[in-house]
Amino acid sequence: MTQAKSGDNVTIHYTGKLADGTIFDSSEGREPLPFIIGKGQVIEGFEEAVIGMKLGEAKTVTIPSEKAYGPRNEQMIINVPIDQVPPDITPEVGMQLELMNEANQPVIVRITQITEEHVSLDANPPLAGKDLTFDIELVTISG
Repeated sequence: MTQAKSGDNVTIHYTGKLADGTIFDSSEGREPLPFIIGKGQVIEGFEEAVIGMKLGEAKTVTIPSEKAYGPRNEQMIINVPIDQVPPDITPEVGMQLELMNEANQPVIVRITQITEEHVSLDANPPLAGKDLTFDIELVTISG
């Protein structure tokens, strides 16, 4: 039976959970997720988990943060004076904003704290520093 290998086009049904069982993402009710193994289209640990799976196979894997979204980086949290927030935005904790970095590329940040003087912006991916558990089912393989 064919096993998934680097370079294969695959589609996967998945459910991603945190250590406490909270589901953070799932393909349930949607089309399966397509990607090419080895192209870096999904996190490293997810790709590694799919390699060697057989068509129709299902399994559960836990991916350490180092092979998911990496560790949290406290240097990716910045405090901005509240008067630099555009007047058309009412900041709220949890709100996502898009900023431009030095290379003029968009960066998504989340507001994590608001004081009378500052707004704290976190550019870490929301799942950084977390081990992730995935229920994975290999739906299709094509070379």
